[in-house]
Amino acid sequence: MTRAGGRREIVAVYGGGLLQGLALVTFPAASAVFTGGAYRLTERAYGLMFAPQVALAILAALLGGRVQRRWGDKRVFLAGLAANLASMALLLGSRFVTGAHGATYALLLTATAFMGTGFGLTVPVVNTLAGALFPGRVDVAILALNALLGLGTALAPVLIALYTALGAWWGLPLTIALLVAGLFAWSAPLPLAAAGAPRLTAARSRRFWLFLTFAFGYGIVETLNGNWAILYMKGVLHAAGSLAALALTAFWAAATAGRVLFAGIERQLPARTTFRLLPWVVGFAFLATSLVPASSPGLGVACFGLAGLGCSALLPLMISLGSADAAPGYLIAFYQMGYGVAAFGLDPLRSATGLGMRALYGGASAIAVALGALAVMIVGARGRSRRAPGSKRPRALSVTT
Repeated sequence: MTRAGGRREIVAVYGGGLLQGLALVTFPAASAVFTGGAYRLTERAYGLMFAPQVALAILAALLGGRVQRRWGDKRVFLAGLAANLASMALLLGSRFVTGAHGATYALLLTATAFMGTGFGLTVPVVNTLAGALFPGRVDVAILALNALLGLGTALAPVLIALYTALGAWWGLPLTIALLVAGLFAWSAPLPLAAAGAPRLTAARSRRFWLFLTFAFGYGIVETLNGNWAILYMKGVLHAAGSLAALALTAFWAAATAGRVLFAGIERQLPARTTFRLLPWVVGFAFLATSLVPASSPGLGVACFGLAGLGCSALLPLMISLGSADAAPGYLIAFYQMGYGVAAFGLDPLRSATGLGMRALYGGASAIAVALGALAVMIVGARGRSRRAPGSKRPRALSVTT
């Protein structure tokens, strides 16, 4: 990063995080549109709609390090923006072919495939660039980046509700497409590169596998809230559409606020302590959600908000704390595997077991407890590594696959 271009690069990198969050949640935020109205998808078809997103996100994240070395950080960043733009354009175009169900679904699958490619390319590279922009405070830099990403995820359900009330839900993908195109034009002239930061290859250590397992489990618990909150509120708690959308907003807003909070109190509450604490908050939120009576759907909104607070700092801290052990591309890939299990595995699991959503949400607390145990093991293993002679943590997040 050059000093002259520093401020413009900060806008590009952190703006990319904000728009990635906004684009990513557009599809689950519009779940009521897809399962009703002109689309009329079943819950299973809705879940399977995310399969291409998961597959392409995993592939892009795993290959991203090699692509970064060959193309450079800037080209990968721009390619990610272009994929997001294509995704929004296809989603926007799908509204014009809703009469042909097969063609519509094919467009939606292609749109989520481009979304997965954009996510898999953009998220690792913006985390790398954010760490390089502020090498002295990597944890805070990445928490701040993911706070903006979280702000985008929180805004998506609010905006989709607003546009739907105006009779034009498609206004959200149109808005995002215009913003992404603008950011692409802004970023194209900039020398975006994590200059001077070491490019390390992650060793297959014990901590490496602990971090990947954590990423997989975290992907499940986040997606159970992020993708299914609206359908849980409407199907289980019989909430109105506006209240159901509020639950998803509460989840992502609390996730964003938590990232800002934990970045601000890092000196009082160290990152490693936060990392060990938050999985237990998620576990309690799952149990509480499963016990909310249908007569009090407003409590469901509070529970999803609590889950958002519990999830808030886990992904950015997983990336920053794991920088010496697992490249961001690997972490994002395993996070997306967990995303896939929860996104399109929930409905088949319900069919196979006969369990309702309440039981599955209550059972998900066990995954959160397992994450809590993993966090203790990760921090303990990392502490022993840091005390080992000659051990040194990299100052910037520029680890590639």
